[in-house]
Amino acid sequence: MEQEQHRSFKASWFFKWFINNKVVASLAIVLLFLLNILLLNKVGFIFKPVGEFITVISLPVILAAVFYYLLNPIVDFLEKRRVPRVLTIIVLFLIIAALIAWGLIVAIPNVISGVDNFASSVPHYVNTAQKEINALAKNPHFEQFRPQVDQFAKSIGNQLIDWSKTFSVNAVTTLSHLISKTTSILISLIVFPFVLFYLLRDGQRLNGFVTHLLPNDWRKETSKVLHEINSQLSNYVRGQVLVAIAVAIMFMIGLPIIGLRYAVALAITAGFLNLVPFLGSFLAAIPMVIVGLAIGGPLMLVKVIIVLIIEQTLEGRFISPLVLGKQMSIHPITILFVLLTAGQILGVWGVLLAIPFYATLKVIIVHVYEWYREISVLYREETATEEAKE
Repeated sequence: MEQEQHRSFKASWFFKWFINNKVVASLAIVLLFLLNILLLNKVGFIFKPVGEFITVISLPVILAAVFYYLLNPIVDFLEKRRVPRVLTIIVLFLIIAALIAWGLIVAIPNVISGVDNFASSVPHYVNTAQKEINALAKNPHFEQFRPQVDQFAKSIGNQLIDWSKTFSVNAVTTLSHLISKTTSILISLIVFPFVLFYLLRDGQRLNGFVTHLLPNDWRKETSKVLHEINSQLSNYVRGQVLVAIAVAIMFMIGLPIIGLRYAVALAITAGFLNLVPFLGSFLAAIPMVIVGLAIGGPLMLVKVIIVLIIEQTLEGRFISPLVLGKQMSIHPITILFVLLTAGQILGVWGVLLAIPFYATLKVIIVHVYEWYREISVLYREETATEEAKE
């Protein structure tokens, strides 16, 4: 009797159109997800202390994680050759401290001197650029665009005036906010070496520690997920840093060849900006184009553009594929949308952390989907077909 009722239920329209329907199941999952978001939004005040705590610890933890992925291969390599792990970490810390001291004593004064020279030359560059723009505007071919250019210049001037008024009114608030941020950054820089030390010393045990807290049936799959997330993040961090270093070196070679001033400073800036995925190259090109146009005029601008094209070709065709390969498995369009969305929501931090967060979320979603396929009756026929083909 019970079996007949079960068969009758499976044959019913309700089972076919609602219970055993992928579209309905997907919509139900989306609905539950949206309901969870709504619920969290209503009780968000409960999590405010948690958010503040995460904000406080985020900077030292992120810095420690980045350096962990950069230094951990060295520590693991030497540990396999019977060098004590703690000893390797201490030596690496001493090397980093020596590099920082060298930077403070030698490099930073040179950079400051270069910045001072550049700042003192800014009026000259502005006048030169203005003359070039005026000469271009007087060209008969561009005469038709003069009203639009004048309107744009006027709007920029009005915005600068409004900004100066706002800044003067909020100067005290801005100063206090700046002091608070500076203090927070200094504390983070003091804390981050300690976090990094313990990560390098005990990081390999983190997977086991987390999985040990879970039920036995979940441990194997959770360990696999954590391993894949760790692999994705390590590939991303190391790859981005190596590509950024390669970009800086290429510009250090290319910009002096064309005779562009401040080549080293611009190359280092380009390397740092290249840490921003996808948009970094565009951001790095802006100061080079401005300096090239201001110093050397159209001819230098053409040279700068040629260097940028060569650098982009080498980076896009050889360096990035060689270093990053297809390990992230993220389409460029997806990267662009993720960066734009994260930048709009979280600003600079969103742009820097969007891709690692997306890669982590992608790993989790893929495993959840695979788990759902295994337990759901909606995919049993597909699973059976795939197993039969194998």
